[in-house]
Amino acid sequence: MNTALHYSAPHTPPMSWLSRAEAWLDAKGKGAWIAAMVLGFIFVWPLGLALLAYMIWSKRMFGKSCRNRSMTRHGISAMSSSGNTAFDNYKADTLRRLEEEQHNFESFLQRLREARDKAEFDEFMADRARAAAAPRNAEDTTGQDSDKA
Repeated sequence: MNTALHYSAPHTPPMSWLSRAEAWLDAKGKGAWIAAMVLGFIFVWPLGLALLAYMIWSKRMFGKSCRNRSMTRHGISAMSSSGNTAFDNYKADTLRRLEEEQHNFESFLQRLREARDKAEFDEFMADRARAAAAPRNAEDTTGQDSDKA
C-alpha cells in the first residue's frame, strides 16, 4: 500500500484573451492604447467608447504610465549587478556623485530662498519704518508752522 502524499502547486488558469490583449497594449505603451481606442471608434464605436472609459477608469489615459514603466525598468536594472565589478564600482561612484550634486543644488536653492525671504522681510520692515516716520515728520512740520504764525 502506497501512503505517500503528493503535493502539487495550485493550478493557475491561463490568461484570458482580454488579459493578454491588455498586457500586449501595456507593453507597447500609451500610443497603442490610443490607437486601439481610435480604431475602436472607427470600426465599432461602442468598443471605442468602452476602451476610452477603461483607459480613464484605470488611469492609463492621463497617468504617466509610460514614464513610470520605464523608470521602474531602469530602477530595477540600476540596482542589479551587471556582473562586471569595474563597471558596477563606476556606476555606484557616479550615482553617489550625482546624489551629492543633487543635495548640494537643493541646499543652494534653499539658501537662495532664505536670502530672498530675508531681503523681502528687510524691505517690508524698512517700508514700515518709513511709513511710521512719515506722519511724525508731517506733524512736526505742521506744528512748527502753527508756532510761527
